[in-house]
Amino acid sequence: MNVSDAIIQAVGVEKSYPQADGTRIQVVGLTNLEVEPGKIIALLGPSGCGKSTLLRILTGLAQPSSGTLLWHGKSLDGQMPNVAIVFQSFALFPWLTVLENVEAPLEAKGVPAVERRKRALRTLDTVGLDGFETAYPKELSGGMKQRVGFARALVVEPEVLFMDEPFSALDVLTAENLRGELLELWLNKKMPASAIFIVTHNIEEAVMLADRVMVLGRNPARIRSDFNIRLKHPRDRKSARFVELVDYIYKVMTEPELEHDLPDAETTAEIILPTGGLTKEVLMKEAGPVRTARYQLLPHARVGGIAGLTELLRDRGGREDLFRLAEELVMNVEDLLPILEACVLLGFAWLKEGDVQITPQGVAFAEADIQQRKILFRQAALEQVTILRQIDSILKRKSDHSIADEFFHDILDEHFSEDEVQRQFDTATNWGRYAEIFDYDREKGMLVQTEPPSPSEPTVTPEGDSSAPQS
Repeated sequence: MNVSDAIIQAVGVEKSYPQADGTRIQVVGLTNLEVEPGKIIALLGPSGCGKSTLLRILTGLAQPSSGTLLWHGKSLDGQMPNVAIVFQSFALFPWLTVLENVEAPLEAKGVPAVERRKRALRTLDTVGLDGFETAYPKELSGGMKQRVGFARALVVEPEVLFMDEPFSALDVLTAENLRGELLELWLNKKMPASAIFIVTHNIEEAVMLADRVMVLGRNPARIRSDFNIRLKHPRDRKSARFVELVDYIYKVMTEPELEHDLPDAETTAEIILPTGGLTKEVLMKEAGPVRTARYQLLPHARVGGIAGLTELLRDRGGREDLFRLAEELVMNVEDLLPILEACVLLGFAWLKEGDVQITPQGVAFAEADIQQRKILFRQAALEQVTILRQIDSILKRKSDHSIADEFFHDILDEHFSEDEVQRQFDTATNWGRYAEIFDYDREKGMLVQTEPPSPSEPTVTPEGDSSAPQS
């Protein structure tokens, strides 16, 4: 496809946020991509990597800090592109009926009442909601609410339909049913959209639906892999090619420091090269000094999940395929990856070629009792986690052994966006309190040093023999 054929083209687009010192934190790195007609495009990436930010830029809801967004090769010049968005949270007006919800965007566009009523009824029939025109959202199931969301997006006849994790709020069976219905509408050309751009955290969903898959890295967001999938619909989840592609995406997402070869590129997929014709001057054009996030990023995982995964790996002989593990746990990659990343960060596991393997430290943690786990977690956290080590050192040096939580925010404000700073704070306080590195007084906003956990004392049996506590 020629670049000029693209519906939407992002050229050297990046997004960053200004800081007090005049620099900017880059959230989306310099990115070039095209949204082509006739394709379903899936955008994958770990939590907090910038997927939704990039979607907002492509839809015109957010302006890039630098770079150009083109619509059919021309600048938008402040105009909104002909797109519609289906959201994860349904976002219906509870005081309006189903029909009135679908008519709402047409009314906002000034479409006459008779015309918008005809178009709304026709679209509701297309998505299988005829007969529910007068129902209110509270009367509908989750799947039916999302069908209303589909209808509301399609009724404006968008050229590109954007979908931001549209199935993640639904149960497994309902989500699978809606994916099938969406694909049926697309393949049978029963929807006006020329392209679909779907943001998802579900790897199988992307391989099942998409003609093209893009995988984002983070800090800042960048496209790590971009390829076309050459598999006919309907696709078989258990076919060798399907499994190979799913496994490849797992590897790209879990081993960001490595480059991975796309399996069977000649027959199952086609690597998409970066946009041609972009000079170094265009790509490097900046609005000011940019600082990317180089500070250590904590995965947003709870200690319970970390412990559970180490126990599971120990019970399975110490090694497991990621794809099989996620499938058997009935977990999405969005939920599993942070736990895996936390285990790797703490030295409890390592990842290689799509497999996760427990380390000797992970085995010791899995087999330890409650108090010993705290000790092992504390040791790993202070050795591997920079911010916890810094806080521990400062608390020891201060005469009152306390520090305001603003200190934490001040450090991370230099490296992350405001939302990410809060997520980092929540994760670090969860880890730090569990490891008894500090306690947190939320009302006073103070971190206070605590006594480290002591090794379990031996217990004495009635017969007088001492034995260590059991895990």
